[in-house]
Amino acid sequence: MRTEPTLRIPLGILALLVVLVVYGLLVANLVAPLIESWPTLAKTVVYLVLGVIWLLPLRRFLIWMETGRWS
Repeated sequence: MRTEPTLRIPLGILALLVVLVVYGLLVANLVAPLIESWPTLAKTVVYLVLGVIWLLPLRRFLIWMETGRWS
């Protein structure tokens, strides 16, 4: 258990925000034009999948923020 403050948590939060903004901009600028003519249900599925994909590396990132190790 951590007894002293560490910069990993505030830096990790800032990094997470930056990465999410960049990811959102990439999806909006690259994916949206490709699927704009698709049916609404297909777009919904694509956006749901893309909305969940960013969660996959989040567990290890949160572990790193708390412990300083990646696993």
